Amino acid sequence: MTRSTWRIAALAGVTSLVLAGCGGGGGDAGAGGEEAGGGEAPSAAGAECTPPQAQATGSPSTAPLKIGSLLPETGSLAFLGPPEFAGVDVAVTEVNGAGGVLGNPIEHLRGDSGDDTTDVANQTVDRQLAAGTQVIVGAAASGVSKLVIDKVTGAGVVQFSPANTSDEFTCWQDGGMYFRTAPPDVLQGQALAQLITSDGGQRVAIMARNDPYGAGLANSTETNLVNAGIPQDQITKIIYDPNAASFNPEIDQVAQFNPDSIAVIGFDESKRILTRMSEVQIGPGQKAVYGTDGNMGNALGEGLPPGLLAGMKGTLPLTELSGGFRDRLLQQDPALTDFNYAAESYDAVVISALAAEAAKSTNGPDIATQINAITKDGEKCTDYAGCKAILDRGGDVDYDGATGTLDFTDAGEPGSGSYGVQTFTPENTISDDVTYVRVGAQG
Repeated sequence: MTRSTWRIAALAGVTSLVLAGCGGGGGDAGAGGEEAGGGEAPSAAGAECTPPQAQATGSPSTAPLKIGSLLPETGSLAFLGPPEFAGVDVAVTEVNGAGGVLGNPIEHLRGDSGDDTTDVANQTVDRQLAAGTQVIVGAAASGVSKLVIDKVTGAGVVQFSPANTSDEFTCWQDGGMYFRTAPPDVLQGQALAQLITSDGGQRVAIMARNDPYGAGLANSTETNLVNAGIPQDQITKIIYDPNAASFNPEIDQVAQFNPDSIAVIGFDESKRILTRMSEVQIGPGQKAVYGTDGNMGNALGEGLPPGLLAGMKGTLPLTELSGGFRDRLLQQDPALTDFNYAAESYDAVVISALAAEAAKSTNGPDIATQINAITKDGEKCTDYAGCKAILDRGGDVDYDGATGTLDFTDAGEPGSGSYGVQTFTPENTISDDVTYVRVGAQG
């Protein structure tokens, strides 16, 4: 049976983690289009800004809701594609089974995002905008979203990412049209730092890819390690080019620093990095090595020598999935071996559908005015049919979905984050034993 432990930490520091329980298993301001007022608004990411809020069109539409997906079928995060697509497809099926949106079934326009080394995402977005999509679910990679966010939101279309974690999006000038169900990286930095220090780490090296995800998460982790009491001179941070022919110079720097703990924040290039680290005796077999959501999947171990990853731990945004939800995902895609961001993808679709129902319109800006409010300050509900029934009788909903409590901030992102702590087995696969950590703002 899978072991799970819930802990809660305050955003102000990596200080108090409270054991909350064990179990079996395995993620309003702006409503009505009003401008946020009252000055600067704090976000889960700790940034202070006045998040832009969408404005209602004044011309509601009851045309069928078209949701495009912009998710990785190819590229460096392709291992995340199957669970994300499965989450979208399960949500679309369930929404349509409950009567659809404004009496019409949702149409899903499937699309590949590729990664930030290609133009696949722009090509997909162009096709989906031309087809009249009002919501695009994606991208997975923060670097890919940066390539298309202005095009999508500038067209009056909601962009709703299930996996973007870069802190840059908290204050992005997106007209109130960008949202995400994944918590920002400042929260994962807190969870990762807590994991390293709770394991006794005192001298830490951080290797991170040079992109918004890698550099941002590295900075957050470093800050939280210092806040946890590790002196700055006992931390080294090395930012690498993910497209480099070799990572030997950076790995040599880590070896010379002689840390007791090493965090590798990367995508599929992590396989090459970890192989070389093991060759120079600083891999998971010799040091405490940690990964994050960009590499903590079973795909990382494919083709590696037996045992190379044994004992490597990592954090990733992850909610303890109910057995019923996992079963629904597996019915949609029986080949699933990872479930990363499936719940976040599912919730992005359900929230968008409920927002359209609340707005009584499928226009993108009208949907956007209702999204934050759907996640808080109303009558609790946990599925589309139940939430829709509340809306149909004129009530307000507080949707707690497959990812649990969402409570979006004005910036359109969760105010807290649930993270799974996973470990690789001697077979280079992710263990079924998962510890869950929730971090977020106090109060």
